[in-house]
Amino acid sequence: MPDFLLEIGLEEVPARMIAGAEAELGRRVQVLLARERLLEPKAKVTTYSTPRRLAVLVEGVLTAQADTEEQMTGPSWKVAFNDGAPTAAAEAFAKKAGVAVSALEKVATAKGEYVGASIKRHGCSASELLVAELPKEVLAIYWAKNMYWRAGKPERFVRPLRWLVALLDSAVVPLEITGIAAGNASRGHRVLHGDAPVVIASAKDYSEALRKAFVVVDTAERRQIIRKALDKATRTVAGVRWREDEPLVETVLHLTEWPTVILGDFEPEYLKLPEEVLVTVMRDHQKYFAVEDSEGKLAPHFLAVLNTAVNEEGEAIIRHGNARVLRARFKDAQFFWDFDQKTPLTERVESLKNVTFQKELGSYYWKTEENRRVVKNLVNAMPGVNWQPPDWNVLDTATKLAKADLTAELVKEFTELQGIIGGLYAKAQGLGDKVRDAIYDQYKPASTDDKIPKTVEGQLLGLADRVQTVTAMFGINMAPTGSKDPFALRRAANGIIKILAESDVPLSLASVLNAAAMKDANRQQLDDFFRERLHFYLKDVRGFRYDVVNAVLAEDANDVRSAIKRAEDTTGKLGSPDFLAVSAAFKRIKNILRQADEKGYAHGNWANIKADEAKNLRSAIQSLANEVAKLREQRKYSEALALIATLRPTVDTFFDKVMVLDPDESVRGANLALIAGVLSNFSGIADFSEIVTS
Repeated sequence: MPDFLLEIGLEEVPARMIAGAEAELGRRVQVLLARERLLEPKAKVTTYSTPRRLAVLVEGVLTAQADTEEQMTGPSWKVAFNDGAPTAAAEAFAKKAGVAVSALEKVATAKGEYVGASIKRHGCSASELLVAELPKEVLAIYWAKNMYWRAGKPERFVRPLRWLVALLDSAVVPLEITGIAAGNASRGHRVLHGDAPVVIASAKDYSEALRKAFVVVDTAERRQIIRKALDKATRTVAGVRWREDEPLVETVLHLTEWPTVILGDFEPEYLKLPEEVLVTVMRDHQKYFAVEDSEGKLAPHFLAVLNTAVNEEGEAIIRHGNARVLRARFKDAQFFWDFDQKTPLTERVESLKNVTFQKELGSYYWKTEENRRVVKNLVNAMPGVNWQPPDWNVLDTATKLAKADLTAELVKEFTELQGIIGGLYAKAQGLGDKVRDAIYDQYKPASTDDKIPKTVEGQLLGLADRVQTVTAMFGINMAPTGSKDPFALRRAANGIIKILAESDVPLSLASVLNAAAMKDANRQQLDDFFRERLHFYLKDVRGFRYDVVNAVLAEDANDVRSAIKRAEDTTGKLGSPDFLAVSAAFKRIKNILRQADEKGYAHGNWANIKADEAKNLRSAIQSLANEVAKLREQRKYSEALALIATLRPTVDTFFDKVMVLDPDESVRGANLALIAGVLSNFSGIADFSEIVTS
């Protein structure tokens, strides 16, 4: 069986977009081949990428679809043949089936005798199908941003296509995408190989052919090369190591085709600047790795990942150039740091009136005053029992000064340091560690992988800032729609969920929303929005099963930590046959109650039940209800679920022996009240009817 190779050659693609596109291309090619019955059962799909190319290699592709035979049924035999002679109906069916009238067969069915035809369909070749279908799959790849590049043509892509390679073993698949015809010629490294084409003799030779042209197409191999090169370069200086930075590794991975690493130095005097400033300059502006000593403190060195190979003389020139650029950036940072200190944070607050937060809402001064109001409401909403309240002076000071660094020159130059610079300036200006920490951490968590603020003051400031933004934006109809979220409100809501989930702050989602005092007209929309974000957190961040998440949130989507605990304990019971049987019974109960409601059947009094099995179930409810409620209140959900699972034999016997919707209205009403009592007494942890039991 042949191997299939597709390589799409492009102008340089932004690094952040490559990994997702590589995976999607592999997925699309695999699905296409499987759909068209061209994929061998043990086929292997491998994807590759560099800044200039996306590629997929499929080992084990069928050369053509297998022929198929299917039975087609037409009109009844009596209609198709009159005294053995074919009618117009028979001729029309034969034409539709593509066979002669004489080839029609009599087919016996449950409805009688019908006309049938056996149709043989010849499978298409893999090349034909790929030519017809693959261009559509390639152009359907999602890009956060894409472009037109051919005048008058409708197709869009992230960058202009420059070449295509499409091979079945060594045979070219003659497909065409955006006017580019596929061949067997790729391109190597721009500098090290030049413009000469790289001929791919066969699909399986792809990786090695490009390696000879100074391109490592395998991202895993390239990542290993980078990490080893970082290690090797760092070992030339005693007692230091490169600072582990996986996101930066992933960035330079997608910026290079033939990576090498050089070690450079900078003047130790710059180490007087805060570490955050130095690392930001190196990491975010220059894509350099920081170097640290054995105690984790910055050392006066940097590591640059190059997309080329150089000799000793060339390396010295590049090292000197990189150091010169870095030195200039550090000098700017030093100047801005010293200049900003002339105006304390406390004197910068008034200047926030000139910094726009949102044109329909107001300035950052308005935003600051709103945050102070929300913070006060949050503190007032917290119970005083078993809770150490925050330092109000610290919290109010931090909230008042949180946005002041937006007027600082250092933040204007290095916007990534917003908040961090405010915290550093607060410390330098004698406002104390607690104020520093709260301001410094106000934008944490920046992602679902980030840590939450380390102090309660920072946590409350983070909650207030985010919920004020979300509710204010919803108030002017700026809620996220589809994939559009220009104000990152989903990320803000994710931060609120994560802080409530991972801190000890005794607040519910409702109390956080109430603190912002939004318009009532927006409340349901906001509740739905935060419920959806909590669903995302439980399922995609914490990894709970979708049915468990649905079950938990059906009972309560307000207390985040309770939802997590209920999801954990419910998940722990999924292996219990008794629990799953009770869950199935709950689903049955809800269905019966819905049917009864649709028919207008009223609930009666369970005191009127007649059957012994119903009485046994009533006794079980009365015996367990109070204990389950007590355990639920103590958040001992696992113990409560274990008790609920003991209902299984009683519930099973009830449904085996009792007709719930009895023709006798009195008996039926008592039965409905009984099963409704099962739901009302044993709900609150999760809606067990949502659990998938098969």
